[in-house]
Amino acid sequence: MKLIHRIGYYLGGFSIGLILLAFFLGGKKTSCAYGPNARTIKNITIKKRFYSEETKVTMDNYDLDSLSISELIQTSSVNFSKSDTKSDSCKTYLLESELNDKDVELWVRNCDSSATIQSILLK
Repeated sequence: MKLIHRIGYYLGGFSIGLILLAFFLGGKKTSCAYGPNARTIKNITIKKRFYSEETKVTMDNYDLDSLSISELIQTSSVNFSKSDTKSDSCKTYLLESELNDKDVELWVRNCDSSATIQSILLK
């Protein structure tokens, strides 16, 4: 079989595979959350969220609501070097983000069934 025929068969099969893949995954909300940062953020966002008293005071002072906190979590990146990832029961993560040109640090305690925002620091 000549090389040009092999390339033709390869491209034909490849294009059929792409069409099938687009058909099966077209209407679904699939995501590629394989990195540690994306998995941690996704894990925090799907759990029931609680706020500490310190967080509630900070939210009142800066006119933040739960929707803006959710947006902050979605757009944040996890600082694993300052986070406590070695704990067995609940891990504490430092999420860094930006809000109105200010740096924001969220300390989140991530347990099995809930996530508690311990503090919000605006710099």
